[in-house]
Amino acid sequence: MIKKCTFCGNKNFRNCDVQYIYRHNGKMLLVNNVPCVECEYCGERFFASVVLKRIEQDFDAICNNGKKATRTVKVPVEEYAGIKKLP
Repeated sequence: MIKKCTFCGNKNFRNCDVQYIYRHNGKMLLVNNVPCVECEYCGERFFASVVLKRIEQDFDAICNNGKKATRTVKVPVEEYAGIKKLP
């Protein structure tokens, strides 16, 4: 159990389910409804190691062992230097 936020020092938390992006070697896995504890003041999120390990194993199964993801989304990518200023 977390006693205080390691980022801001707040002692109030809430349990919630969030969207988590796992990144490894230039690939990403977007996981919905991941359980975590969130600081009520700054929003810093804390995940149980077992939760993160399951996500890592699922990523490996999808990227290296042929498991099919629930769905796939196409994401556009830009370099900041290539974005023009707004008028």
